[in-house]
Amino acid sequence: MYDNSAMENLMKSVEVIMKFRENNFDLVKAGWAANSEFISVNPVFLKAGIPSPSGFLMNMQPSEVEAGFDVRLPPTVDPDLMRRRIAEEWAPAWRNLTYEITEKGPLRDYMGRPLVTATNNSNPWWTIFKQAIEAAGGKLAKPEILSSTTDARFMRQMGIPTLGFSPMKNTPILLHDHNEFLKDSVYLNGIKVYEHIIRSLSSYDGATVSETR
Repeated sequence: MYDNSAMENLMKSVEVIMKFRENNFDLVKAGWAANSEFISVNPVFLKAGIPSPSGFLMNMQPSEVEAGFDVRLPPTVDPDLMRRRIAEEWAPAWRNLTYEITEKGPLRDYMGRPLVTATNNSNPWWTIFKQAIEAAGGKLAKPEILSSTTDARFMRQMGIPTLGFSPMKNTPILLHDHNEFLKDSVYLNGIKVYEHIIRSLSSYDGATVSETR
């Protein structure tokens, strides 16, 4: 028996990380948060053991072990707080642990602001956008942040307010599925909706919302 072995230290961290994952995931299961509104953590790999011709040596403790996690933060989360959690709770140096963070892209725009577009009356473009859809006979669902990524992120990084929108009512979500489809009536109605949106946004000159109706 060994105390504070590499494997033991790793498993302590795995338990802490998975508990964090469970607590966040419970919010989604209870309907209190959407998938994109919490920090998602998924274990990706574990690397440990001393290889042998028949598999692994069972009577030797590895001196080094590794684990990888896919961590996704919504733009509403402060990335510095996440880095602090990793350093202090998930992989603390006092337990002889090290870590490496591989970031997939910028977490702030060029001015250091969160990559979020306001969907309330503080953003006049949102109000114009919403009114245009309603004028076309449509109704917006609750805005949400996708847990995946779209090309909109490049615009937001430049500080340009950006929204992702598809006028596909009464259509199941089958993104990238083998049977993804769109009814012809929904497609044609979507053209009408886009006509209203383009007309409203292109004619908006910075006046008050009531003047642009």
